Amino acid sequence: MIMKLDQKWFDDMEAKIPHNGVRTRFAPSPTGYMHVGGLRTALYAYLIAKKVGGSFILRIEDTDTARFVEGATEIIIETLFGAGLRYDEGPDVGGPVSPYTQSERRKLYRPYAELLCEKGAAYCCFCEHVSHEGRDHSGEGIVSTDDDPCRILPHSEALNRTKQGEAHVIRMKTPREGVTEVSDLVFGDITVQNKTLDDMILLKRDGLPTYNFANVVDDHLMGITHVLRGSEYISSAPKYNLLYKAFGWDIPFYITVSHIMRDANNKLSKRKGDPTYDDLLSQGYLPEAILNYVALLGWSPGGERELFLLDELIDVFAIEGISKSPAIFDIEKLKYFNSEYIRAMSPEQFLSAALPYISSVVSSKHFSFGAIAALLQARCEKLSDIPSMIDFFDTITEYDTQLFVHKKSKTDETVSLNVLHAVYPVLSNLESWNAESIHDSLTSLAEEMGIKNATVMWPVRIAISGRTVTPGGAIEISVILGRTETLRRIVVGIRKLGGSIDE
Repeated sequence: MIMKLDQKWFDDMEAKIPHNGVRTRFAPSPTGYMHVGGLRTALYAYLIAKKVGGSFILRIEDTDTARFVEGATEIIIETLFGAGLRYDEGPDVGGPVSPYTQSERRKLYRPYAELLCEKGAAYCCFCEHVSHEGRDHSGEGIVSTDDDPCRILPHSEALNRTKQGEAHVIRMKTPREGVTEVSDLVFGDITVQNKTLDDMILLKRDGLPTYNFANVVDDHLMGITHVLRGSEYISSAPKYNLLYKAFGWDIPFYITVSHIMRDANNKLSKRKGDPTYDDLLSQGYLPEAILNYVALLGWSPGGERELFLLDELIDVFAIEGISKSPAIFDIEKLKYFNSEYIRAMSPEQFLSAALPYISSVVSSKHFSFGAIAALLQARCEKLSDIPSMIDFFDTITEYDTQLFVHKKSKTDETVSLNVLHAVYPVLSNLESWNAESIHDSLTSLAEEMGIKNATVMWPVRIAISGRTVTPGGAIEISVILGRTETLRRIVVGIRKLGGSIDE
């Protein structure tokens, strides 16, 4: 029901609006885990604000109750914090324009919708039919400008019908003539014929605002100066501008980013199984690497450098570097970034990150996890690679003796058996068990036998790992396994090859 509007209330709302430099926002809907495109929008908004000492705000847009997912707001907050994107204002930290969750701002939207009705820029629509144009994203019926009889109802008649409790929505009264211009810092100036725009719904029958209306009202009341959005919202921008103009408000700077694509023809999509940010973390990618790679999906820093920490991105980021063209999400490129970040970690940092993966397959307390991590750091692309690379440390599985055959090392089953027979007493009699002593003893043995070092090392590697590919070679693995376990596995290898040995 439309009531008499209180001008003082509007004046008080305007007085609360911050005017302290650049203010950007990330305004996701709580519909599940954050996808890569959402993370990129949040990152760009963060970088634009922080570059000039501005404020980055988190606003939760939960007015679409049909898509609301319980716990999704917490996921959004955890994701931003985990990625290092600390917001200055938000639902959990408060701020000068609280609340920062749209459902908690519900009482704000009707007065502004009714103000537009009073100005003649909006109208109450009592129609219940749905035209051939279907439904808009608010779930309400779309009625074309020419067909809606409520558009020409006198305001006094509309007021009487609302006072009687008749169900209605409030629609924007889009001009039928002229054009609306939109200026975008990436896509430039866009001009749209007003006659092509429908009378979009501002307030739904349940009293909740539509996404588009709440967006404009909240951006204004929160003092947002720069609006980051996906290119799918370009078509809505003229309607936003008409709303700003009807209210007499300043229009923020629009910064539109193109889609992130799986390939040349398909957008990245959670519905089609493309990874969310949490998926990438669970697959062993580091937050810093993900953030760095996502920054380059549609933005170029200029030059050839690609690797940037978050603080470095703040320094180099510029809106001018944002591309109009869609970006292709390349998982192999992300792997490269991740491997570079892994290699740049200190040994202590890498051990901390790798420890959960190591301990998931290596249970023996006799093995040095630090030594295992040292083998892995230069060899894995992502942390989730680790378990399958090192599970042989805990338990060596059955393997085929054909693994002992290696052309380059000049080994076959017979040569390997002879080598292992010779290796066993040499390693058994070592006074100290370390990389240097093992190396010297095995290379000396190769010299005595008149064979290449590789001809000795290959059979030992197979016997103690059961693998042709391992992080580190025979010497490094032997050090970690220790004397007793190394010799036990060599004995098993000898017997696999048909030999016998007295232990």
